[in-house]
Amino acid sequence: MPVSEGVKRLLLGRALRSDRLGDATLKKRIALPVFASDALSSNAYATQEILLVLSLGGVATYSYGIWVAALVIVVYFAVVASYRQNVHAYPSGGGDYEVVSVNLGPKWGVMVASALLIDYVLTVAVSITSAVQNLGSTIPYVGNNPVAFSVGAIVIITLLNLRGVKESGAFFAIPVYFFVFSIFVMIGWAIIQLATGHELTAESANWTIIAQNNFAGLALMFLVAKSFSSGTTALTGIEAIANGVPSFKEPKSKNAATTLLMLAVISMTMFAGITWLALKTGVKYAEQASDMVGMPEGRTDQKTVIVQVAEAVFPHSALIVLIISLATAIILVLAANTAFNGFPLMGSVLAKDGYLPRQLHTRGDRLAFSNGILTLAGLAVILVVAYGADPSKLINLYVIGVFVSFTLSQLGMIKHWTRHLKGVTDKKERRVMIRSRAINTFGFIMTSSVLVIVLTTKFARGAWLVVIAIPIIYFIMQRIHGHYAKVARELATTDDERMILPARVHTLVLVSKIHKPTLRALAYARATRPTVLEAITVNVDEMETEMLEAEWERREIPVTLKVLDSPYREITRPIVNYVKELRSGNPNDVVTIFIPEYVVGHWWEQLLHNQSALRLKSRLLFTPGVMVTSVPWQLESSETVLDREG
Repeated sequence: MPVSEGVKRLLLGRALRSDRLGDATLKKRIALPVFASDALSSNAYATQEILLVLSLGGVATYSYGIWVAALVIVVYFAVVASYRQNVHAYPSGGGDYEVVSVNLGPKWGVMVASALLIDYVLTVAVSITSAVQNLGSTIPYVGNNPVAFSVGAIVIITLLNLRGVKESGAFFAIPVYFFVFSIFVMIGWAIIQLATGHELTAESANWTIIAQNNFAGLALMFLVAKSFSSGTTALTGIEAIANGVPSFKEPKSKNAATTLLMLAVISMTMFAGITWLALKTGVKYAEQASDMVGMPEGRTDQKTVIVQVAEAVFPHSALIVLIISLATAIILVLAANTAFNGFPLMGSVLAKDGYLPRQLHTRGDRLAFSNGILTLAGLAVILVVAYGADPSKLINLYVIGVFVSFTLSQLGMIKHWTRHLKGVTDKKERRVMIRSRAINTFGFIMTSSVLVIVLTTKFARGAWLVVIAIPIIYFIMQRIHGHYAKVARELATTDDERMILPARVHTLVLVSKIHKPTLRALAYARATRPTVLEAITVNVDEMETEMLEAEWERREIPVTLKVLDSPYREITRPIVNYVKELRSGNPNDVVTIFIPEYVVGHWWEQLLHNQSALRLKSRLLFTPGVMVTSVPWQLESSETVLDREG
């Protein structure tokens, strides 16, 4: 086995047979952490983003935080209720893409897919960098090297996903459930403490914030709206369950819908609890640490909101605070797994429909969509490096893509139920459809309103980049689809089309000198019994050409040797011109060219041999009516390759 293959097996495990694909489906208790870890983990920064925006108006505007959080919860349950209709109506795994394509048309479906692909990449970048930021609040070395730790985390999560969804799902379940457990313990203990008369105070409770402006009237409304748009990061990841329905155990739709409801209850309970505790304990969090008044001298960094809350709830237990910080960081890293499941599945569906390269549709050795996983990892690393692993900057690009898909998906579902109602007469069935349409209509109103707010409040803060990127990706996918369609038309055959034999076959054998590879090529060419057989050589050195002709005659080789002149010492051009000359005189003939080639065992040997043959083949491939055949001659070094494979 080659060394590279051995390393691959060590990292990824043994290849799985295609008939094991059914073994990769997930039960609800595993599907929840696999597909909903992004939505659950967003609780680590959703409250923080709300407070960060409100801090622009100083501490006084924090009073709006509870109302902003309440509105986020309303929107969350509206979206979850809407997606429960989606997974029942469209269980194939196409999710928003399928819903929109079927009901609004393929072009709108590609637009949704463009938005989702961008959001999946941002999910990885935001989750990973937020994890590093959170861990950096308790471990300074991590906070001082955010890019290195972020890239390293992406590499680890990529390797785990390349092993396959079932193994990675079981691995992710423990830390995800531990995070949920630790947050509920923190909230529960806080309630007990407050109920028994204890006061909980965050380290920043007595600090104040320098207001960026005096917000009132419309300006205050805009600030609150901006805070709400940042808080809607809590909704990211909901669509992943709709896209991952095929990975659920049977009955797939029912299990996916149940998982969505479980997600909504758990996630929003956590979000409400963290937000309530942050406001109750007096947590302060500003855009810049320099805006804080009262921060201890020498401090230049702010601890994350969730770490400050943990310290307030467990003031005498640094270990518990560290555990909560570590659990938060781990789930944020694992939250990227939602995208690592959703992006490859989406890429596979798009590739099958001809909108992305077909390599994204095939599964790897471990039955995972390996090419999609590697593509996502590469794009996420680029974003992390480009933005210096700063989650605040990346979050400004976030949620636009997902709310574009939310909105168009709900509009598609409204059209879906309206169309089906026309053909249904049963009153009970109609009532169910009318109720479902009402849920999706409410979801459309909520998500479209949020989309407008997000675009308005985040556009100047970096969201313009996503607004530009979505149509660019849409255009690229349309061009890919157009290319595949054009190729299909060119290759299509009619019912009466038959295989036409060439009038004659004119065979050429390329000769540079007489040696074993040349003799093998000549023998093979003669065995094909062509109409005309010639050996051709290019005259770049008069003396060598004369020696070749003399040796040819001495051996009495029964094949005509034709010498092509090359005044400029070129090899490729004279041969290509001669082939074109043969084709122009006899357009119904086929010209077959046999090229002797060395087979070597080391990469550096390839640089020393076959270069002329490679250039010639690349030119001849563009010439109609020409067939190029390589005749290999295995050098001794090639045996090392066989030994490694053996």
